[in-house]
Amino acid sequence: MEKSYYENIYQKEFTAEIINVTEKDNKYHVELDKSYFYPNTDGQVCDTGWINNFPVMFIYEENSRIYHVLEVKPIKIHRVSCVIDFDKKFTIMQQNLGKHVLSICFQELFNANTISSPSGSSFIEIDKNLLQEDLLKVEEMSNKLISDNIKIQVLYPNNAELKKMNIKKSNANKNEEIRVVQILDFQACPCKALHPISTIEIQMIKLTKLEKRGNISRIEFICGRAAVSDYLDKYMAIEKMSKLFGCKDIEVLQKVEALSGELKKALAEKSSLKSEIADYEVLDMLTSAETIKDVRIIKSIYNDVDIKHTNVLATKLVSFPKVIILFGAKTADKTYLLFMCSKDLNLISMNLLLKDAITLIDGKGGGSDFSAQGAGKSANNLSSSLEYAYNKVKGLLL
Repeated sequence: MEKSYYENIYQKEFTAEIINVTEKDNKYHVELDKSYFYPNTDGQVCDTGWINNFPVMFIYEENSRIYHVLEVKPIKIHRVSCVIDFDKKFTIMQQNLGKHVLSICFQELFNANTISSPSGSSFIEIDKNLLQEDLLKVEEMSNKLISDNIKIQVLYPNNAELKKMNIKKSNANKNEEIRVVQILDFQACPCKALHPISTIEIQMIKLTKLEKRGNISRIEFICGRAAVSDYLDKYMAIEKMSKLFGCKDIEVLQKVEALSGELKKALAEKSSLKSEIADYEVLDMLTSAETIKDVRIIKSIYNDVDIKHTNVLATKLVSFPKVIILFGAKTADKTYLLFMCSKDLNLISMNLLLKDAITLIDGKGGGSDFSAQGAGKSANNLSSSLEYAYNKVKGLLL
């Protein structure tokens, strides 16, 4: 079979003849007399597409034969129509070449070697720790190489030429022809992946994230169509924000920073006001609380309340002496219990009391002798659960 995928990497459609179909695990492995579909080779991402409108799910090479995996057996044998998903193919090609360009830049600028960059991934790992400002230099150089429209050479050197390039054949492929990708005098390395014929086809590279792992830097990036699309999305977002703020695009960041400061101030004021309101609530609840032998018992059920607010109330209440809190709360999806008591009370463990009461709402929870909380699924028995806890406390007091 002719391996045509290296001859014209831009081929989108072609016709071929099916020379063999093998069924394996309810799928059909189709062999063509020629193919522009790029197979999964040494971990490289394969092409996908269609043969006679049937989706090609996977392509692989075995014993120098290329197999195209389909879920439906092709009916037509001669002159089948083949279409490659070129959008996917070209995106991967841009990414492959983008990694070569980034490797060059890391080596040239920081004498850093690429140690990992799996096919289909959007990251590259190098053997040095870099700073965020270093990425700006890499970004600038990589986009300069892109705009320089450097042609990519694909070579099949003999052993003597490989030696001059300082490229060694491994024992595993010593009899195999080595495919070398060369970018001017910057880089020449063995590579079976497909790439555009010029750096300008990468369009642009944007480094998006730096992560340090010991002595290794992992840099995430986007390039090609993905980078252009990302830029357009961000540009449109800034345009909308500038219209909302009634300012120029360049002033958006300043407006957002000002609003962020105002929001922090407003949230601090809101928190202060809520704390003051809680103080008034606490005094009112203490005044109206049921008292048994100098112990004030406050039992209450809240509907659709902020659970954090009930915790604040309970904490403020038990800061007073001889107070027991038995709170229940209902939200859209859960039912909560919160039991607390003042530090000067050792009448009953709030933890044990809650674990007994919470079974009535099919829940779980726990805590300490002075504070316990939990949640359950059943809202129907919330009143019964609180009543059970109240009667137990009352019985101990009396």
